[in-house]
Amino acid sequence: MTQAAPWLIAGGLLSAIASVLHLVIIAGGPAWYRWFHAGEKMAVMAERGDPQAWVVTLGIAAVLAVFAGYAFSAAGVIPRLPLMRLGLVGISAVFLARGLALLPLLVWKRQLVDSFILWSSLIVLVYGGVYAIGTWLAWPQL
Repeated sequence: MTQAAPWLIAGGLLSAIASVLHLVIIAGGPAWYRWFHAGEKMAVMAERGDPQAWVVTLGIAAVLAVFAGYAFSAAGVIPRLPLMRLGLVGISAVFLARGLALLPLLVWKRQLVDSFILWSSLIVLVYGGVYAIGTWLAWPQL
């Protein structure tokens, strides 16, 4: 096992858990959309049976599952996926950009920062850091 593997396995597990959680939210319905602060608009769409609510949530779950696949692949847990370097750099960048988007909000639009924005930004910042460290350490083998 390389020194990158624990970081990449952790990133894969974090993404897989988040993916499954999104599927559970779909199954849980409107109350779960509200509890996880997905927004009142999403909760109302789920109440009305509007497929857009579950399609968007399923799309997020699918993207997170692909992210997990790339992390597990880079760690050697599953077979190698195509465009490994590009994929891992892109995944790291997406998570880090989403997490760091909190900073301008805190400076210029503090009133928009609620507990969901704050905590979700910090969580994805951790995800991005885990992926970035794993990618950095694995780079020569990728």
